[in-house]
Amino acid sequence: MVSRKYDVACDYFLNNPNSVFYHLTNEEKKELFNNHVCTMYKKGGIIFKEGDKPTGLICLANGKVKIFKEGIGGREQIVRMASPLGFIGYRALFAEQNYSASAVALEDSMVCILERESLYKVMRSNVDLTMRLIKKMATELGIANTRTVSLTQKHIRGRLAESLLLLVDTYGLEEDGKTIKAYLSREDLANLSNMTTSNAIRTLSSFVTENLISLDGRKISILDMKRLERVSDIG
Repeated sequence: MVSRKYDVACDYFLNNPNSVFYHLTNEEKKELFNNHVCTMYKKGGIIFKEGDKPTGLICLANGKVKIFKEGIGGREQIVRMASPLGFIGYRALFAEQNYSASAVALEDSMVCILERESLYKVMRSNVDLTMRLIKKMATELGIANTRTVSLTQKHIRGRLAESLLLLVDTYGLEEDGKTIKAYLSREDLANLSNMTTSNAIRTLSSFVTENLISLDGRKISILDMKRLERVSDIG
């Protein structure tokens, strides 16, 4: 569902103080604004599939998105979680390749696509923007590299603890200061932690018994952050 009524989402992305586009000139913002499309995706909506061709830079205005690859037997491996003011699928765009993963909305989400040539035009004229984009991508690459090592070397408990901490870092906590602001299914949590769903369920139950967390359906509350961090560090 695409409509110009969603232009406010693009305006928010360009003018939010936390956005990499905030310091652009009015003319540069106008160039991007006049060459964008915003789309609302319902929960479970497919933003792009592996093999699709990028048409521009996908910016998440609000909502939550998972980026994943399908492995052997169709099992998903979640490689990244996107939060508001974040980018999706930028590697394929700048590498001029097709998407190597798929992206799906975890809840109702608004995305804006900045047309490729307009983005490149602004990047060529604004070195500061280019450097901010490089810094953001380099930071996420560093996180991805660390996650790759963790998912292959840590034991199940360490992997799940790290995933819970990653969700806290990405989406934050509710007003109670304990509940993670992301309500993943057990399957998604398992796919984020490189384990089977049954192992994720058993490990969550173990964490509950140890008073590390509490569960209320998909809501996960962190009861002892320091101990959970130790479990993650020990691996």
